[in-house]
Amino acid sequence: SWREVGGIRLASSPERMEEIRRLVGMARSFGVDMELISPREAQDKFPLMSLDGVVGAAYTPNDGIIDPTGLTNALAIGAKSRGARIFTGTTVQKINLKNGRVSEVVTDKGTIKTEIVVNASGLWGREVGKMVGLSLPVIPMAHLYLMTLPIEGVDHSTPTLRDPDLLVYWREEVGGFVMGGYERQPATFGLKGIPKDFKFQLLPPDWERFTPLMENSIKRVPVMEKAEVKKLLNGPEGFTPDGEYLLGPTSVKGFWVACAFCAHGLAGAGGIGKIMAEWIVDGSPEWDMWRLDVRRFGPNYNSLDYAAARTLETYTQYYDIHFPGEERMSRRGQRVSPTYYRLRDLGCHFGEKFGWERPNWFSRYEEAATHGHEPKGWARHNWSRAIGHEHLMTREHAGLFDETSFNKFEVRGRGALKFLNHVCANEIDQPVGSITYTQCLNKRGGIECDFTVNRLAEDRFFIVTGTAFGQHDMSWLSLNMPEDGTVTIDDVSSNYACLGMWGPRARKILEKVTTDDISNEGFPYMTSKRMTVGDVPVIASRVTYVGELGWEFYCPMEYGLRLWDTLWQAGEPEGMVAGGYKAIDTLRLEKGYRYWSGEITPDYTPYEAGLGFAVKLDKADFIGRDALIKQKKDGVKRKLCTITLADDRTITLGKEPVRAEGKIIGWVASGGYGYSVRKSIAYAYLPMDHAKTGTKLKIECFGEQVDAEVAQAVLWDAKGERIKA
Repeated sequence: SWREVGGIRLASSPERMEEIRRLVGMARSFGVDMELISPREAQDKFPLMSLDGVVGAAYTPNDGIIDPTGLTNALAIGAKSRGARIFTGTTVQKINLKNGRVSEVVTDKGTIKTEIVVNASGLWGREVGKMVGLSLPVIPMAHLYLMTLPIEGVDHSTPTLRDPDLLVYWREEVGGFVMGGYERQPATFGLKGIPKDFKFQLLPPDWERFTPLMENSIKRVPVMEKAEVKKLLNGPEGFTPDGEYLLGPTSVKGFWVACAFCAHGLAGAGGIGKIMAEWIVDGSPEWDMWRLDVRRFGPNYNSLDYAAARTLETYTQYYDIHFPGEERMSRRGQRVSPTYYRLRDLGCHFGEKFGWERPNWFSRYEEAATHGHEPKGWARHNWSRAIGHEHLMTREHAGLFDETSFNKFEVRGRGALKFLNHVCANEIDQPVGSITYTQCLNKRGGIECDFTVNRLAEDRFFIVTGTAFGQHDMSWLSLNMPEDGTVTIDDVSSNYACLGMWGPRARKILEKVTTDDISNEGFPYMTSKRMTVGDVPVIASRVTYVGELGWEFYCPMEYGLRLWDTLWQAGEPEGMVAGGYKAIDTLRLEKGYRYWSGEITPDYTPYEAGLGFAVKLDKADFIGRDALIKQKKDGVKRKLCTITLADDRTITLGKEPVRAEGKIIGWVASGGYGYSVRKSIAYAYLPMDHAKTGTKLKIECFGEQVDAEVAQAVLWDAKGERIKA
């Protein structure tokens, strides 16, 4: 049964109150009823709490409690009524594959023929994954919570209470409390293998680990000091390195994942069932699931030691305030480019993605920065004045960027062109040496991938995609690849270093170190060719993600440092700077370049995202074509808009509600500051009647309504003259 009792989230510090204001805004973006309440109002709803240190709170009236047994039985009954068979007390011994695809499940009671298996095995997720050769990042954690006997003043109407500053939560059960949290000294379970006889069991109580949470609970709810403890439960739960679910398809055809719900399995059960059914049957779920997609984890998480270290770190920080640009610190330095130590010597402040150490910014430029812009609030965290300097020097002179962490695939075979034209919306049949920017779509026309395709030969193509999207994009391509042996896909990411050099002086710098023709006539925009830079053999691609003249250079990994040194020595006298990914992001925001998982996702089509130029409806059929034909005929009802804020120190972080005439009409997809246009920029999908340039808007940032307006689509070099100079 479901009891709607409401939920309270406390702020016991000014910083936490800012977080709550942001959460309330995000909730409004998605139609969730959440409101700010005063400390006294919170105590009125939960009289047993102490207000010591409480600054404010958020209240969710629709929050509630559900009976786990009743929910489980209801879902089972619903499944059976639709033809499902449930086998209890049955051991899965192995999962057989045929030609790389699931073919059968072998149990101690017989064999089941099937082409689809969903790994919904919770804390056993990693072990079940091993049956098909996968190493899933599922780490069982010993999760503690306490149950009390009935307490006076606690009844079925008592709301749930969370105090993240004290790391604890409470909910009513049988007239008492269930109280738990996320301790700073957590413990894993079964990393060397879960005992075969472990089922429906708990671990021994661990009061030493739980005592700090108990002490914190007494601070907020004093009656806990004298409450009679019914029992302390220590139950293992499947957790992940980022604290989110594992969902979706894997690299093994027919093997799906829906596990490691991080102690939120009951809350997610029904919705996850819906999503997984849509995903399996239709090829994509109704909503963008990237944040929960199993493919967000790269091969670096195949290491149990690495995955466990990250999971422990995330678990301890579950209730912490997570500021933008926050970096994980465990197991750093796992993957480094050839330039790593050179960049470190230049004062590089590194970030991490997919295990790669990547340059965020270079502290050497902090004193030289003269732009004068400083964001306020949360945007100041993990920020440096050097970012603006790198941005402006790239616009005025040149910037050199290490992009080795980009994922690179090679697609080849006599069926390669036909295959790529089937999965890509743009026309891939271009002359050898051409580079094509394209998206891959789902059947609804939503954007599943966003990358460039470089045609190296008639039957050989080189794909470049973002650092975080390698597993995802490789999986999408592999799942749609023909099984007749005419196409081969190889991940060659670790074979090539990649450096990007852009800026108005890029050609002058490159001319110093090559004898190849790099004029506009000899090397047009969106083409590539093999050439030599210094004594380094490279594939040079004339593309840009910053909106300036320049190239990306791909060379065998062992040449990477030599390539950096060659370009750096030629470019530094011309005013070239070393640049990081934070500057790339501000540069591309001004230019209107899209970022998958930010402005473009499976929820939006190319026409809605302003990428219709990359769609060729007149070519042979491709995935999503029918949906786009219909949308083009009917017209789009929303579009991605460029928005500028009146206060240039207010930086949107994403998910803030956007209002027009007092009504919420959308939410921010991404945002940042444009150092060249000197504007705070946000992107949001808006209804067409509010998408016209000049439309007045308000964006809610931490409870403040900030004036904004729809701007022209591209704020920097709208005609593209600089990139083709």
